Amino acid sequence: MDGMPQPADASPRAVDTSDLTFEQARDELVRVVAELEQGAPTLEQSLALWERGEALAARCEQWLLGAKRRLDAARADVEDAS
Repeated sequence: MDGMPQPADASPRAVDTSDLTFEQARDELVRVVAELEQGAPTLEQSLALWERGEALAARCEQWLLGAKRRLDAARADVEDAS
């Protein structure tokens, strides 16, 4: 990675969010933010939480952009039919 040691509980799966629904990613992001606000016991745990939060936020954004594209396409179809 970038030369920094990895936390003991960090794994590639810990950051993978590709199988999460929007609601799952959003709910977990809320939990991660709450944990960060409370303060993790170690710097490594804080970094792992931050990375997970970034991945979850990106997953939520993917879902929202996909929903926007679908709405835009539906609007275009309605306008074309008029």
